[in-house]
Amino acid sequence: MGFMVAKILDVADGVQKDQFTVASRTEAMSLDDLDPIYQQLLDEPVTAVLAVTGGDDRANLTPVWFGRSSDKVLLNFAEHRKKTGWIRNNPELTILLMNPTNPYHWISLHVTVEKEVREDDPAEGHLATETIDAAWTKYAGAEPPYGLRDPSMDERRVLFICRVDRVATFGRP
Repeated sequence: MGFMVAKILDVADGVQKDQFTVASRTEAMSLDDLDPIYQQLLDEPVTAVLAVTGGDDRANLTPVWFGRSSDKVLLNFAEHRKKTGWIRNNPELTILLMNPTNPYHWISLHVTVEKEVREDDPAEGHLATETIDAAWTKYAGAEPPYGLRDPSMDERRVLFICRVDRVATFGRP
C-alpha cells in the first residue's frame, strides 16, 4: 500500500504564481521513493517535531529523535512519558522535519501507529532497544548503548512502528 506525496511550490526561485500551493501529487510506495533532497532530512540527524493530541485534546508539539525503515517511521519513547499514553489514545501523528540551515526546505509526514513494541517483550523487545541505540548514534554521534536512560528508575522504552499515510514536501536544501 502506498501513500500520496504532495509537492508544494516553493519560493526558492522567487515569487511565482500560485506559490505555496500543491504543484503536484504523486503516489509513492516507500520513503525510499522520495526525492533524495527529502530523504536527506529523514536520514540526517534533523530533530523532528512530533504533533500528538494531548490529554486536553490540543496538539502537543515535541522535538524528538526520528528513525525510519524504507516504508515505516520508527518512534521510540520512554514508557513513563505522557506522550506515550497520548500516542496510545490517538495513534494518528504528524511529523515535521525542517532543514536546520534552511527553514524553506522541509518534509511533513502523516503517520499512523501500526504496532507497539515494548522493550521488555521477550520476543521483540530487542527492536525497541536497537532503535533507541541507533537514534543515539545518529543524533549524539556516540556508540551504543543509549546513554540517556534515567538512572533513578528502571526506564523502559517503547517502539512505535508507524505506517506512512501521506507526505508533503517543500523547498530545496
